Amino acid sequence: MYSNTIKSIAIGSFDGIHIAHQKLIEKVDALVIIERNSGYLSTGYKRANFTQKICYFYYLDAIKSLTPKEFIDKLKTDFPKLEHIVVGYDFAFGKDKRGRADTLSKLFDGKVEVVDEVCSEGVSVHSRTIRSYLKDGNIAMVNRLLGRSYAIDGKVISGQGLGKKELVPTLNLHVEDYQLPLEGVYTTRTYIDGKWLKSVSFLGHRVTTDGSFALESYVLDRELGAVKGRVSLKFESFLRANQKFESLEALKKQIVLDIKMAKEVLDER
Repeated sequence: MYSNTIKSIAIGSFDGIHIAHQKLIEKVDALVIIERNSGYLSTGYKRANFTQKICYFYYLDAIKSLTPKEFIDKLKTDFPKLEHIVVGYDFAFGKDKRGRADTLSKLFDGKVEVVDEVCSEGVSVHSRTIRSYLKDGNIAMVNRLLGRSYAIDGKVISGQGLGKKELVPTLNLHVEDYQLPLEGVYTTRTYIDGKWLKSVSFLGHRVTTDGSFALESYVLDRELGAVKGRVSLKFESFLRANQKFESLEALKKQIVLDIKMAKEVLDER
């Protein structure tokens, strides 16, 4: 049993906790999150950072063999006071996704509420849609559909060493599990020591140097010193696509321009 006090739940994967998810969340006491262990906008337990509601996790591998009735029986066991279930219009559950919203209404003796499709400027809001915009580098649309700036986090690692010596000093991050945007340069904010600092970040293959993949962030107008542990990053806008330069000198000139542009964009916000 998870809780003998929860009376209403919303069920879904809630990847990203975007503006459509919020329509479900605002109606209930708690979330039942189906953990799929695949490409995330907000990974694992970190989805709980974007809601004030209690989050309970059902791991897909543990429930995917349950029939729709067995799934509802599990909900009743885990939440014995359950009276109200909220799902999205495209919700499916049970083995081979045999259960739909109407199935839920037949099997559950309480209230079942189905939230209609949510659109923003004519775009249907889905996690898969947001991931598609990320792949295109359309951060403006990503952030609009999320209702906040897209954020990731990673462990600070050693880089090539070229930044400090030949270019500009950057924080190099190792990031796992998140869907990353299109390779290129972005205005960002980097979370260090309890503050979101203005920054410009590059992610992609270092095609001008060693060809390796990197995610590097340069914090604007700030001497950081040594930074260790994990660092969070918010993507604010797209500046330019990744490109190859003929020399380190040409790359450095472009980085200076990137920094200037990032300052102008972030100072306007």
